[in-house]
Amino acid sequence: MTFLKRVHIIGAGLAGSEAAWQCARRGVAVELFEMRPVRSTPAHQTRDFAELVCSNSLKSDSEYTAPWLLKEEMRRASSLLLEIARQTAVPAGHALAVDRAEFSRKVTEAISDEPLITVRREEVSQVENGELTIIATGPLTSDALSADIVRLSLRSSSAGTPAPHNNLYFYDSISPIVEADSIDMSKVYLAARYDKGSADYINCPMSKEEYDRFYDALLSAQSVEQKDWENLNYFESCLPVEEIARRGRDTLRFGPMKPVGLKDPRTGRIPYAAVQLRQENLRADSYNLVGFQNHLKFGDQARVLSLIPGLENARFLRYGQIHRNTYINSPKLLNSILQLKAHPHVMFAGQICGVEGYVESIATGLMAGINASALATGADLLPPPRATAFGSLIHYVTQAESKNFQPANITFDLLPALENRVRDRKERHRQQCELALRQFDEWYSLHGLQSVTASLRSA
Repeated sequence: MTFLKRVHIIGAGLAGSEAAWQCARRGVAVELFEMRPVRSTPAHQTRDFAELVCSNSLKSDSEYTAPWLLKEEMRRASSLLLEIARQTAVPAGHALAVDRAEFSRKVTEAISDEPLITVRREEVSQVENGELTIIATGPLTSDALSADIVRLSLRSSSAGTPAPHNNLYFYDSISPIVEADSIDMSKVYLAARYDKGSADYINCPMSKEEYDRFYDALLSAQSVEQKDWENLNYFESCLPVEEIARRGRDTLRFGPMKPVGLKDPRTGRIPYAAVQLRQENLRADSYNLVGFQNHLKFGDQARVLSLIPGLENARFLRYGQIHRNTYINSPKLLNSILQLKAHPHVMFAGQICGVEGYVESIATGLMAGINASALATGADLLPPPRATAFGSLIHYVTQAESKNFQPANITFDLLPALENRVRDRKERHRQQCELALRQFDEWYSLHGLQSVTASLRSA
């Protein structure tokens, strides 16, 4: 196929912004479409690009973990958004967390200042035929564009029949945020789990009696008015806290309220349960309740959450919410370079292509940008090696079992096993990471910058 040396990108979220940057640094012109603020969504609060609507964490930064490996590959591929995340980082123990407002502001500024990127503040309801397009509209794709994606997916389905419409959706949740100076610091303590990293988390310890009282109140709290879409399943890795609680009295103590590794320095003991609060911004004037996404009425949230030690008089800047999350059945629809099989001028990136998480969304945007640039300039296309985090993520998205497909985070389960069995888990992960980075460097030196060279030659 031959395309004009221009790429349309729909959506200026994490994936779309990174894809636009990768195209531009390869000399490919971009038209970047973002519907906010012309049309907002139930979850976004600003008009800025790459707004983080759930937590502010980009996961573990500990060496030889799966999130670290993916970020290291992104760093070596010159990810703009990862660089900005480092610039706007806030204390978060061994994790990388950002000041979400400053992060989005800097991304918006960098993208808007790039001469090869033209920003269009308008809603796109239909993909143009023949235009090389990356759809990166994320978890809150508009109804009109969703309908057009369904239309495109009919021909792309390898089974020859359309997937059920509700296969495009699952439901995601947002955690509450409290003002820092409303937390009773006499009842909490600072610690990181297992003392990994600095003690940046505020921990609210609970005795058995306090936990039981909180648990009973949580189960009796009222959810927001039920809608038809609530009959659908939640994404298993981001369940509302009340849904976890309904699975058994101790499920919270083995989930978002697990106290393991959080010794209280005042008593020298590990509490019966604990709620962790993570810093939201550089000013440290607000904290989010880690893992406390929920679908409760605001009044009931205030009542139940005030039973957490230290939050008796907390002032909430934002309560937990629920929002629609859109994704396609990628194993049926996409090939290994994130193109629709039946419409190769259309590519997908970010959560809509079947990944879960901020880092994964940025990574797929980066790969889509590289691939789109190659298509636009006539450079060779070569998917990243299977052993890399990039390659394993794409392999899952395009090769997973399609019948019950759900988005995935990067984990070692997605990476191929080593040829020689290594029993020690840490050593095994270290070897997998080192193999991945060696193969990534070889691939990127041959392909990752190839479209940059092609662009310079054609210029």
